[in-house]
Amino acid sequence: MEPIKIGELEIKENGPFFVIAGPCVIENESVTLEVARFLRKTGDELGIPVIFKTSYDKANRTSLDSFRGPGPEKGLEIIGRVKDETGLPVLSDVHERDQVEPAAAVLDVIQIPAFLCRQTDLILAAARTNLPVNIKKGQFLAPWDMAPAVEKVRSTGNHRLLLTERGSSFGYNNLVVDMRSIAVLKGFGFPVIFDATHSVQLPGGGGHCSGGQREYVGNLARAAVAAGADGVFMEIHPSPDSALCDGPNSLPLSDVRDLLLILKAIYQVVRS
Repeated sequence: MEPIKIGELEIKENGPFFVIAGPCVIENESVTLEVARFLRKTGDELGIPVIFKTSYDKANRTSLDSFRGPGPEKGLEIIGRVKDETGLPVLSDVHERDQVEPAAAVLDVIQIPAFLCRQTDLILAAARTNLPVNIKKGQFLAPWDMAPAVEKVRSTGNHRLLLTERGSSFGYNNLVVDMRSIAVLKGFGFPVIFDATHSVQLPGGGGHCSGGQREYVGNLARAAVAAGADGVFMEIHPSPDSALCDGPNSLPLSDVRDLLLILKAIYQVVRS
């Protein structure tokens, strides 16, 4: 694995353990900055590097009436404020090629959503920015089926690639995580992240929205780090039950610190 520099964080074979975390979507500037400040403080206290994540446009919501966020212009402005105030590197996803250029002017990492992990033109546009690209493995793919996505990024000369496991479709309205996927994805030679909160999502399980089982986030996150994940992705919120997107599978801020301490300890044992 070649080291990948993101802000002050250098991701390499033997650490450090890191976390990508933040609210699912930008609800407003106040909540976004509250979560970012919490992550800055918590990461500093625990010695865990943090990449802040959020979305300015959730284009893949279940319902037409579901909240999508403020859109690219206002959303990137708020993400820029997070970056300026906290100093955290920032990540967000893109859904269309014309979003890539303005996003690259603000973001430290460009993310390709799981549903779009086979969209060749989108992946190529993101990779050509030469920013680190985080591709989420589609729920509909076997881990080894990510090989073509990896090659699409590498074809541009960009080797700053992250791969994220986020569960696989298991019948209707359910996901399952095969921890062998961590090892398979690591075989491509790039850092592997485990998305602990989307992996407990129940897609479309609420009829007009997705459900979730946040009570299992800790179980799966611990297993993934023990299986060799380099970092963990988590959506967190001050009040998940009132969140405008992915509340059922988001963690409350009060649960984050203790879980990160455990994950860091497991990581150190595994890598020792």
